[in-house]
Amino acid sequence: MFTRHFEYWPKRLSKSLPIPETTIQDNLETTMKRYPNKTAIVFYGTEITYKQLYLEVNKLAGYLQQELGVSKGDRVVLYMQNSPQFIIAFYAILRVDAVIVPINPMNVKEEVAFYLADCDAKVAIAGQELVPEIEPCIGKTPLQHLIVAAYCDYAQKGLDYEVPPSVAATKQTFTSAGIINWGDALSADKVPEPSQAKSDDLCCLPYTSGTTGKPKGCMHTHKTLQATLLGGIVWAHSSPADVGLSTLPLFHVTGMQHNMNGPIYLGATMVVMTRWDRDVALKLIEKYRITRWTNISTMVVDFLANPNLTKDAVESLKMIGGGGAPLPEAVGEKLYELTGLRYVEGYGLTETMSQIHQNPLHRPKLQCLGVPQFDVDARVVDPVTLKELGPHEEGEIIVTGEQVFKGYWNRPEETKNAFVMFEGKEFFRTGDIARYDEEGYFFLVDRVKRMINASGFKVWPAEVEMTLYKHPSVQSACVIGAPDPRRGETVKAFIVLNDRGRGTTEEEIIAWSKEHMAAYKVPRIIQFLNELPMSGSGKILWRKLQEQEEQKVKG
Repeated sequence: MFTRHFEYWPKRLSKSLPIPETTIQDNLETTMKRYPNKTAIVFYGTEITYKQLYLEVNKLAGYLQQELGVSKGDRVVLYMQNSPQFIIAFYAILRVDAVIVPINPMNVKEEVAFYLADCDAKVAIAGQELVPEIEPCIGKTPLQHLIVAAYCDYAQKGLDYEVPPSVAATKQTFTSAGIINWGDALSADKVPEPSQAKSDDLCCLPYTSGTTGKPKGCMHTHKTLQATLLGGIVWAHSSPADVGLSTLPLFHVTGMQHNMNGPIYLGATMVVMTRWDRDVALKLIEKYRITRWTNISTMVVDFLANPNLTKDAVESLKMIGGGGAPLPEAVGEKLYELTGLRYVEGYGLTETMSQIHQNPLHRPKLQCLGVPQFDVDARVVDPVTLKELGPHEEGEIIVTGEQVFKGYWNRPEETKNAFVMFEGKEFFRTGDIARYDEEGYFFLVDRVKRMINASGFKVWPAEVEMTLYKHPSVQSACVIGAPDPRRGETVKAFIVLNDRGRGTTEEEIIAWSKEHMAAYKVPRIIQFLNELPMSGSGKILWRKLQEQEEQKVKG
């Protein structure tokens, strides 16, 4: 067991955490009984109590079970942006002991068809703006029934801030075979049978992003979900009095656990945003006295660039943190100057249902994954020999704990390759290269697959990006390997300039880089963009830029 970090463990906090043997839907029922009239969701001016949320969950669950024949273990696709309907659908699927398959609302026809076929889903629930992408799949994939929701049903009009187009859009009526309108499903007033689910039953099948091949479904149980949602609550000293800003996409495990399932377990309030908008986020933080905001670093970079931002507007915040990508040091310092809060980074994967590492609130380190969470055993090993490495040595993170998934859906060989026996225990191979310091804090170096080999030198793009973020003109950066006839690969940086950086040249960036990093790491090619491609979870799509670069050479 890795214990180096125990010396710096938060005082008065147990190093072990018993995981409930109840189910995720039990959490909502318990909270409804405790706080029936407390606001569960705020959605563009509309407030929904826990009692209302629970009632609508059961109505939808009754329809899924009694009218559409959804039963225990069936996979149901949830294809929707952040909204009350996403939350209602999520818990309704669980209420009938089925398995949620949350997919990115940015996916298009062919991708959606792949998920439906791969998980053999006969029923899906989608936002109306996504119907053109999923309706063609009815009858051509296992999909037979599609429940469609309009976000405007739960939003107010005449607000003093702009709502996303998908929320403002007028409700549509669909009459095609196989399509059911959300309101019709609820008004049918069907009652579901009592749940038979157990904590070890499969309940969620989120898919990996597919950056190393075809997306794979990660099999998670109620217990693996309970592990990270409860761990996040206890670690962050959260309480039912908290008001959280839900900006991360709920289909993604971090948003799912920290912006939805965790608050519901507690009875806290979720202020839900369908799409990220820094001006709206600022208004909501001030209006609803937001106390906690779990996000991704790209949101923080954008938020802090808002010229309307003031200290008074964000004084209610008590915790800001997230994961997905390290927060640049310069941005972290700016955040601290504004709020007095240190950004609390964490680290996890789809396979671990969010965090396996988090920074202690009282002693966080910037650009740091944090320390292993409750009952997590994490090691750094040589990726080839699996020999365990010591402090400051770079190797692959392997991990074991209650939150680790049960394998990839219908992929026994890939499941077998994802695990390794180490000291008599089964560890998951993360594919991430990291190191840890003398105090047991872990630091990401990069993905195994992302390393640039420039004239034999190993260049980790994340390290170069972190340095580029220190440049006063850089708002965001993404580094890839560009084919080079002499070096094999050379370092190329895609950069979005901030308002102060207009007019900055490629030559200036390269000259500055030479003063701040080793010569072999310096980007030889700079390309300015208006924006970087982003995934639905807010991660920069480096692979997309990499593939475009390789295509240019071939073409």
